Amino acid sequence: MIGRIIGAATRAGLVALLFALPAIILPTVSEDVVHIVLLFAIFSSILVFIEYVTTAPSFIEFRHAPPFNRMRFLAIFLTVFALSVIARGEVAPNAFTAFLHALGIIVGDAIDFPYSPVRLMVIMLPDNATPELIKEVRTASGLSYLISLMTLAVFYFFARVLEWPARNGAFNVWINLPLFDPTAGGDVLPRLQRDGRLNIALGFLMPFLIPAIIQMMSDLIDPIYLSDPMTMIWTISAWAFIPASMIMRGIAMSRIATMIDENRRRAYAASRGTHPGASPARLAACCLGGLR
Repeated sequence: MIGRIIGAATRAGLVALLFALPAIILPTVSEDVVHIVLLFAIFSSILVFIEYVTTAPSFIEFRHAPPFNRMRFLAIFLTVFALSVIARGEVAPNAFTAFLHALGIIVGDAIDFPYSPVRLMVIMLPDNATPELIKEVRTASGLSYLISLMTLAVFYFFARVLEWPARNGAFNVWINLPLFDPTAGGDVLPRLQRDGRLNIALGFLMPFLIPAIIQMMSDLIDPIYLSDPMTMIWTISAWAFIPASMIMRGIAMSRIATMIDENRRRAYAASRGTHPGASPARLAACCLGGLR
C-alpha cells in the first residue's frame, strides 16, 4: 500500500512538472499564465494520483504493461522540454539552446517537402506571418516530429522484437484496457484488430488533417496565434504527440489481439487432447483474463 502511494505520488509530481515546464523554462511569463498553468498542473496531478493509488484503473490504459505509458510520457516531456528550451533561446541563448535550435532547423528543413506534415503546419500560418515565425514553427515542428518518430520506432522494437508485453508476465486485458468493453457484442478478437487498425490509420492521418482543419476553422473562429511561445509549445506538442500516441495504441491492441489468438489456439489444442468437452467460450474467457 505504501509503495503504491509513493508510486502514485511520484507520477503525479512528474505530470505536474510537465504542465509547469514551459512556465519554468521561459524567462518571461505573465502572472495570469502562471495561475492557469498552476491550475492545470494541480488538476492533472490529482487525477493521476487517484488513478494510480487505486487497485482498479478507470481511464488510463496499459497501466500494468510497462513501458507503454512511460514511453508516452517521456515523448511528450521531451517534446515540451525541447520546444521550451528553443523558445528560451530566442531571449536568453546559450550553447544548449543553440544546439537544439540547429537540430530543429536541420530536421525541419529535411521534412519540409510538399504535402509533408511540417509543410502543412507552415501553410497553416496566416498570410501576415513573419519569416521569423515561419522559421520557428518549421524548427519546432521538425524537432517534435523527430521525437514522435523515434518513440514509435522504439515502441515497435519493444512490441515486435522484445515481444511486449509477454516478457512482463501475465497480461490482464480487463485491467489494462478499462475503456474497452468486451461485452459490447461479438468476438473480442476482431474488435481488437479493428480498433488497432483504426488507431494506426487515424494516427497516420492526423498530422495531415489537424493543420487542414485548423486552417478551415480559422474562417469561423479566431485563429491560433503561434507567435506566443506558450501557445506554440503546446499546439505543436499536441500535434506531434497525439498521432504518435494513437499509433502506439493501435500497435499495442494489435499485439494483444495476436496474443489472444495464440493463446486460443494453444487452449483449443490442449482441450482437444485432454478435455474434448471443454467449452470454447470458457477457453476464450480464460485467455482474456490473463495472457502470457
